[in-house]
Order: sequence, then structure tokens, then C-alpha cells
Amino acid sequence: MEPPAPPSPGPTRPLHIAVTLLVAAAGSVETISFLGLDHVFAGVMTSNLALLGMAIGQQQALNVTAAALALAGFGIGAAVAAWFTRRSGIPAARWQPRVMSCLVATTVILVVIAAVWAAVDGAPRGITRSLLQFAAAVAMGVESTAMVAAGHAAAPTTYLTGTLATYIVKGVGAVRQEHWIPVRFGALIVGAAISAVLLKAAPAWAAVPPVVLMLCALLAARGRWPLRWR
Repeated sequence: MEPPAPPSPGPTRPLHIAVTLLVAAAGSVETISFLGLDHVFAGVMTSNLALLGMAIGQQQALNVTAAALALAGFGIGAAVAAWFTRRSGIPAARWQPRVMSCLVATTVILVVIAAVWAAVDGAPRGITRSLLQFAAAVAMGVESTAMVAAGHAAAPTTYLTGTLATYIVKGVGAVRQEHWIPVRFGALIVGAAISAVLLKAAPAWAAVPPVVLMLCALLAARGRWPLRWR
């Protein structure tokens, strides 16, 4: 009888911090997408499917287009990232180069979004608005797939409904490292709140927080910021 396979390694402390920062960035992007663009989500496709159904039922063509753009963008981003990471190797206790490359690509997309957003003073219109909506969804699709490719060394960052359900089912504090889950919930709220405040106080800067948070997450994943890891 063959011995059981060793359990897959979980995230290290730096990666837990990186995941938390990615969640905060996703929350910020969702605020921009929902409040600043077309009232659809960039990374929560279950909600967008429901919004699409409601728009179809109420015969609201603009809302149908917005939901379809978000769904298409996320799907394309996820598909490209899945193709790119399919040979990233066996998931380990660190993020493979292809996973990191996907996160870098997400950051680049968010930098472009932030630049365009600032150029239009936080008030995109017409085709620019649609392109930003599509790009935000692509970014979240790439990030989501990168976290799937990272396996047990990562966790969901753009949707936390399943995480919340699992946390409740298993019981608060029942699993080691589970204290990171409520930290991620808090990060989502904080990230969303930061961009929400900026949308009112300084609209042109509202798309900057996701970029900053992504950069911090990349540095944390490399173990170079803000602490020295043992």
C-alpha cells in the first residue's frame, strides 16, 4: 500500500500578506467599476450574471451592454491567464514565475486604467467608459486565474462568498491560519472604502489605490516589503 501523499503546502506569511493586499486592491477596483463606471462588478461574475438577467428582464439595453462587457472582459482575462499558467509547474509554498507574471500584467492594466482615469478627471464617458469597464474586468480575470494557478499557496481575492461560507461551516478559529480570513474581509472593505472616498473627494485619483496595493502585494510576495521574513 502506497503511503499517502504529503499535504499541499499552504501560503507562507509573506504570501498571506500579499493575498490580503490583493483583496484590498480588488475591493478598490470593484468600487471604481460599480460606482464610477457602469454599476457592474469587475470581478464578481455571479452578481453580473444576475444584473444581466435583470437588465434583460427590464429591457435596459445600456445595462445589458455593461454586464456583457464585464463578463466578456473577465472571461478573456481568465482564459489568457489560464493558458499562460497551465505549465507553471506543481503548486508550491511560493508563487511560481508565471503566477507572478500574471499579477504584474494585472498591475500594468490597472496602471493604464489609472492613467486614463486621471486624464479624464475621473469622469469617463462613451467608448472610454466602456473600455475602462472591459479592462477592469480583464485585470480581475487575470488575477483570479493566477490565484487558482497558485493552488494552496494562495486564496481567492476577487470573490469571497465561498471563503465566508467555508469559514462559517468550519467554525471560527477551528483551522490554523484561519485568522487571515477575517483580515481579508477587512481588507476588502478598506480597499473599497478608500476608492469610494476618493470618488467623492478627488475623483481623478480614485483609480490610484489599486495600483499602489498591487505593487505592495508584489513586493510582499517576493518577501521584500515591508518586513524581513525569516
